[in-house]
Amino acid sequence: MSTAASIAAVLVVSVATLVIGAYGLRVSRTTSDFYVASRGVGPVLNASAISGEYLSAASFLGVAGLILVRGTDMLWLPVGWTAGYLLLLVFVAAPLRRSGAYTLPDFAQLRCESRAARTVSSVLVVAIGMLYLVPQFQGAGLTLRTLTGAPRWVGPLVVALVVALNVLAGGMRSITLVQAFHYWLKLVALLTPVFFFLGAWAGHGRPGTGTVDLAEWAEPLTGEHALYLTYSLVVATFLGTMGLPHVVVRFYTNRDGRTARRTTLVVLVLLGGFYVLPVLYGVLGKVFAADLVAAGRADSVVLELPGRVFAGPVADLLTALVAAGAFAAFLSTSSGLVVSVAGVLSQDLFRRRTEHGQGIRAFRTATGVCVLVALLLTLASADVPVAHAVEITFAVAASTFCPMLVLGIWWRGLTSVGTICGLVVGGSLSMTAVLTTMFGIGQQGWLGAILTQPAAVTVPVAFATMVLASVLTRGRRPEHLAQTMVRLHAPEHLRLDRGTFHPEGSTARR
Repeated sequence: MSTAASIAAVLVVSVATLVIGAYGLRVSRTTSDFYVASRGVGPVLNASAISGEYLSAASFLGVAGLILVRGTDMLWLPVGWTAGYLLLLVFVAAPLRRSGAYTLPDFAQLRCESRAARTVSSVLVVAIGMLYLVPQFQGAGLTLRTLTGAPRWVGPLVVALVVALNVLAGGMRSITLVQAFHYWLKLVALLTPVFFFLGAWAGHGRPGTGTVDLAEWAEPLTGEHALYLTYSLVVATFLGTMGLPHVVVRFYTNRDGRTARRTTLVVLVLLGGFYVLPVLYGVLGKVFAADLVAAGRADSVVLELPGRVFAGPVADLLTALVAAGAFAAFLSTSSGLVVSVAGVLSQDLFRRRTEHGQGIRAFRTATGVCVLVALLLTLASADVPVAHAVEITFAVAASTFCPMLVLGIWWRGLTSVGTICGLVVGGSLSMTAVLTTMFGIGQQGWLGAILTQPAAVTVPVAFATMVLASVLTRGRRPEHLAQTMVRLHAPEHLRLDRGTFHPEGSTARR
């Protein structure tokens, strides 16, 4: 298989990303432009950008690889990742936009009126963002190694450079346009080869590949602790979406709460259409490339299928198209993660007050630090399957920010002490499981199952901790609670007392 076409495709995607991002620089002048695109993004563009950002290395490469290895049990991944937006639509989207915050720590301070709650939230945003960045960089290394035989560090370095340049240029303004472009590129990159593969399968284009024994592979819940692992995966994917910093920050870019709801509906349609494709690739991989499982290369099934089914220019062109889509996945998700983490770092670490010049300068400094640390973590971490690395990151988000958002928006009884206790307990338990898995510290029996999929344990514990601690400290409810609840739930056009909170002054208490 020729690698020239694939290398050219990766270069074209990288250059196109920088060119589109450079356009955002022309209209990025204020702090609000860099953080939330001045809250002026329409629902269709925003939905395309959210979908482009959300469809990460796990969606493009990992889902197909896990379905190839583990069969129908892994169908919960695309189902859960899509259904998570339905819960986000019902419980979080509109109130979150009405809050007026820039980041999750902003929301924590608005709701709890506590500097300590903001600090804990900031630490968790950085931790979740870094954990999510690592599999994106790993996927880039896997892609270039599969296509060209390049060393493991080359792919992460290329993605890190492109993302850093893009975010440094124009912040959220730039990456909104870039991520929308990436979504449609990824859809075309996976959809086009499918027609060729299905035609080859139907015509038995390769001897001995027309049929395959699917009995054991298609039987669900067959492994040890399979029932627990499945339900824990469902909890993590359904509830983790609303706690992902790079997803949540996107809803701050909508014009109002109604637009946030419309954006979420469009996202559900776009994701539902896309997630059919990785499932097909997993099934096709079982037909044409089942040996990848024994070779330990299941994550590369999407990249290797064209060369397994076809030969010559057809294989080269289809591989190049898939490679372009894969790199778009790494770049778009990494850009969103870097913006969300850099926004928090710049507000809470690199400056104490937000002014026009200082805010942008701090944001750019934080961007460089974020990309560098993520690159170092990638090179130090174990080779965990890409989709599983994202699964356990979802478990952390579901165990921390999901309880804070749901209770903070819908329960008046939440206090700052309850929020902090829940974030610390849920974050500590889930992060222990994540780090154990990422650095290859294996365990057996029930302990191993819980560490592999912690959400079924850590999410209920986090909710219970927040509720119990809040009940015990009910006398410490925020002073401006009534105004905050009006801000979260009343339509923007009504003239009501919503308090004086503004994110650019969020380093002060209120």
